[in-house]
Amino acid sequence: MAAAVVRGRPAGWWRWHRRVAAMVCSRAMASKTPVGFIGLGNMGNPMAKNLLKHGYPVIAYDVFPEACKEFQDLGAQVTDSPADVAERADRIITMLPSSPNAKEVYTGANGILKKVKKGSLLIDSSTIDPAVSKELAKAVEKMGAVFMDAPVSGGVGAARAGNLTFMVGGVEQEFDAAKELLTCMGSNVVYCGAVGTGQAAKICNNMLLAISMIGTAEAMNLGIRLGLDPKLLAKILNMSSGRCWSSDTYNPVPGVMEGVPSANNYQGGFGTTLMAKDLGLAQISATNTMTPVPLGSQAHQIYRMMCAKGYALKDFSAVFQFLREEETL
Repeated sequence: MAAAVVRGRPAGWWRWHRRVAAMVCSRAMASKTPVGFIGLGNMGNPMAKNLLKHGYPVIAYDVFPEACKEFQDLGAQVTDSPADVAERADRIITMLPSSPNAKEVYTGANGILKKVKKGSLLIDSSTIDPAVSKELAKAVEKMGAVFMDAPVSGGVGAARAGNLTFMVGGVEQEFDAAKELLTCMGSNVVYCGAVGTGQAAKICNNMLLAISMIGTAEAMNLGIRLGLDPKLLAKILNMSSGRCWSSDTYNPVPGVMEGVPSANNYQGGFGTTLMAKDLGLAQISATNTMTPVPLGSQAHQIYRMMCAKGYALKDFSAVFQFLREEETL
């Protein structure tokens, strides 16, 4: 007798299908164990939210408790220290402002390494000195855990949209494990090599970004003073050889684009202080490798002057406003 069928399927097919679906679901849920996230600032906030959106339970910490309240309302667990995060999660992402902050979070009195579990994966998305990343990696390795540097590019807008680019340095065999989490927050996840190479790529990118932003601001300022409409000039630049990210995606001139810091009195975005810090890292690396970076050096000086003249908390594209107010540099 022919086997009984249900809607064209052999008898028992649906039971088999349900078992397979249950196993797939079980594996998917098993991979979504809690993820620690430390540093909920302009970038860390939307990054952690994207992990939540992808179904990962988040265990959060920030030095400013008010930054955690929103995540508590979203269902995340909030802890009192980085060490407490390490006690509850074996995958942790950190997003911190500077090298000293990173050292404190990892190796401080209440740092991650105080309670880190063997086999834990620690991913640092801060932009810090490559030498510090290597130093942290050695300390983490001594505790039987894995450290990877994975700084980002794309800014706050890309962080919100989950379109960041991650530049990853570390043990290549661990890259896939890191990528599982990073693809929840970014559309490009690139393996760069050993620990520190992610930071190296980020520092090079941000030096170029600063130089191109200053160039765009200078060109726009000159064109406006020559009588050109800023929107028309931007349109011409963006269909010509001078086109760059600073001109077509993040234009520094108020009124040219919507949804960018220049349209909001240079609030939000990537702070001038952070750009000056990143350019300082580039200068240190250039000195250590005896690499000539004359435009990078000039960009560093300009952003340091901006910090001294009241632009520290404004977006780095405020260099346009700075140049407009400066008769001479």
